[in-house]
This record gives sequence, structure tokens and C-alpha cells, in this order.
Amino acid sequence: MFSYRHSFHAGNHADVLKHTVQSLIIDALNEKEKPYLYLDTHAGAGRYQLSGEHAERTGEYLDGIARIWQQADLPTELSSYLSCIKALNRGGKLRYYPGSPLIARHLLRAADKLSLTELHPSDYPLLRNEFLKDERARTERADGYLQLKSKLPPPSRRGFALIDPSYEIKSDYPAVVKGIQAGYKRFGTGIYALWYPVVLRQQIKRLFADLEATGIRRILQIELAVLPDSDHRGMTASGMVVINPPWKLEQQMKNVLPWLHKQLVPAGTGHTKVSWIVPE
Repeated sequence: MFSYRHSFHAGNHADVLKHTVQSLIIDALNEKEKPYLYLDTHAGAGRYQLSGEHAERTGEYLDGIARIWQQADLPTELSSYLSCIKALNRGGKLRYYPGSPLIARHLLRAADKLSLTELHPSDYPLLRNEFLKDERARTERADGYLQLKSKLPPPSRRGFALIDPSYEIKSDYPAVVKGIQAGYKRFGTGIYALWYPVVLRQQIKRLFADLEATGIRRILQIELAVLPDSDHRGMTASGMVVINPPWKLEQQMKNVLPWLHKQLVPAGTGHTKVSWIVPE
């Protein structure tokens, strides 16, 4: 159950997509003065050393964040996301990659709150130590799916839940649907963003069908593929499913995804997609 370590994959194309979406959602929430809760169900270690053994072994970040972080004339949609990368890497050398909790910490305001959950026995102590001095944050070693029920709704009635499981066990697929459904029943106006990997397309089609069957409306799909679908290559694409997306998010991702695809996939393989699984 605990074989997956995100440190092998930090900063890859999937992270670039996921954290671009995350940053744009936080930007939208920050447009209103009222504070909100950021809930991260599978928070990981917090930060990842790109010169470490795990990241160096795969080198996935070289085809991800390393391709774009210092480019000139960047799309405005990437401004907040890349400000997080640059804040962690002073001096122009890419040493660290921030996981979603650090991106949230960088972008949230003083009155906003972070609830961060991680179950992995090696990653949780790193996460806890990362946030020891941040009074806005609460870290727990617990089942992330259960937090979607126990932590919602927040007192402010404003919130954003990022759900980013490893999918190393097949039960993660029904578990994310059950968790989102439980959270949505308690907090139907919250924003829920679910990351998914495309290893077998049929599995993702089933996931989408299960989400549709919940009766939840306003479900947006955002996908970046680096290769055509395949049963033999491992992960060929990844995406985000966003429930109750901020009104600008659809167009923002339509603007920036073609640019990201061009930079991250010089060969031009794969595709981008922004479409509604379930509309209004």
C-alpha cells in the first residue's frame, strides 16, 4: 500500500498540470476577502529535492518543470504557479519542487487555513516538520478520504479540496468517488479538484461514469496527454476533474494548455482537452 513515493515523479508533466490548476483556483478564491479552507487529502512530503536520489533516478522533472520555469514571455495563467517555484529556488538553480501543500502555503493569505493529511509513514513526518511553524496549518496522519466528510463544511463556508491519491491500489478509484460524494453532500458549494492518471483509458471512463452517477453538476475535465493512449506504456496522460470550478478556469486552461503541451512535448504527441463531464 505504501510503495508509491511522489519524490520519484516530482515536477513532471502531471505536476505541472495539477499545480497550474491548483494555483488558478487559489487565485480565484483570493479575489474575495472572506477567508477559506484549503484541504489537501493526500498531501505528500511537502517539498521534493530534485537533486535527490529519487528524482535523479527518474529525471521526470527534466521533461516537466525544468522546461518552463525560466522561460520569458510566459502565459499569465502560469504567474502564480511559477512564483511558487521561484520562491523555493533562489539563485536561478532548480533544486526543489514544491508539492501542493507548499504551493498553497505560498499563495494563501494570513486568515486562510490549511488542513493537510498524509498517511505514508515516511512522508508524513516530513510534512509535519515543514509546517510546524505555520499557525494557519494543521497536519494529520490519517485517511485523506475521510477528511472530505469530517472537515467539511468549514466555518467560513468557503473551501477548496485537492484530492490527489496515488492510485497504487484499484480501490482508490471508487474511494475518490465515495469521498467526493460525502463531501459534496455536506458542502455542495465547495470546489473539489481530483487528479487522475491515464494508464488505462477504460478505467478513467469508468471513473467519469461513476462521478456522473452521483448526480453532481458542474464537473469540468482538464487533460494533458504526452503520448497516445496505450495499454503498454504506463501513464500517457493525466488530468484534473474540477467540481464547481471558478468561472474563469475553463477559459484559462483553454488558453494555457496548448502552450504547455508545446513546451513539454516537443515531439507533438498526445493531446489537450478541456470539456464538461457534467454541465450546469
